Amino acid sequence: MGSEEIITRMAIGGSLPFANVQALASTYSGDIPLRFVRPELHSEEVLVDETLQIPTIDMRKLMVDDDDDDDEMGKLHLACKEWGFFQLINHGVPEAVVEKIKADVQEFFKLPLEQKNAYAKQPNAMDGYGQNLVVSEDQKLDWADMLFLQTLPTPERKRRFWPEEPTSFRETLDKYSLELVKVLNSLLKLMAKNLAINPEQFANMFEDGRQSVKMNYYPPCEQASKVLGLTPHSDLGGLTLLVQVNEVQGLQIKRNGKWIPIRPLPGAFIVNIGDDIEKLSNGEYKSIEHRAVVDPEKERLSIAAFHSPSIIGPLTKENGAKNKS
Repeated sequence: MGSEEIITRMAIGGSLPFANVQALASTYSGDIPLRFVRPELHSEEVLVDETLQIPTIDMRKLMVDDDDDDDEMGKLHLACKEWGFFQLINHGVPEAVVEKIKADVQEFFKLPLEQKNAYAKQPNAMDGYGQNLVVSEDQKLDWADMLFLQTLPTPERKRRFWPEEPTSFRETLDKYSLELVKVLNSLLKLMAKNLAINPEQFANMFEDGRQSVKMNYYPPCEQASKVLGLTPHSDLGGLTLLVQVNEVQGLQIKRNGKWIPIRPLPGAFIVNIGDDIEKLSNGEYKSIEHRAVVDPEKERLSIAAFHSPSIIGPLTKENGAKNKS
């Protein structure tokens, strides 16, 4: 494949087809296919200090106008500046909505491969079931399958890729999508206050923006130390909200050149700053490199929701000055 085609695929989201990893994991024996093997893993340090974790932010405290609010706002500001990641508790999304999306995603990945392939990605498209972006025949591959769906704006949904099994899936995802928008808007306004920029202007940049949801399935791998579930990267959009579907850990973030495993809190969203908010904050808030590892014995599932602004431009400081971005 020529370099021009690779660039085109990366620009528009097109992906080359590749064999289903879930099926591969259930049938392979012996050596892992070379395209999955990551030699660099042996030279990268992973911290085992369980006391070192991303900050935990309480949304309920953020929404109350008292001294605790000021303390929690300071914690939020520090989390965005120094970590780029935090766990959000008491976020206001009903537990039933979260548990239902988790259950439906699990049911989808349990379907026979033939049924899942009815929603397979098409060439030069992002939506659908398959693998993460594959742009060349030489590219190292992730030990994972995914279902990627654009959820907002509603008119741009590609319903042909929205599963009809389980039967509740479409309604469940729609409810979950709308609940996340409420959390997004609240967080954006709170971040804007911390950045001393106009909260309404900041939130309005995302009003007609894109929301997409990526449901990840990481099969177990007997030689887990040789593969990655998700290649190291930072998120391109504005803000990502991730929920852990089961109790198997795998998310790691890079800090001071070392990888830190994240232990998800029950009921929390893991929130991370994307490249767009780093730009809009003039680099004050950080978009951090992260990756996913896999477990040797158990499958791992997660649901990541990405939110991108519809426009990126100068923001007004609360003193009336322009914040260049």
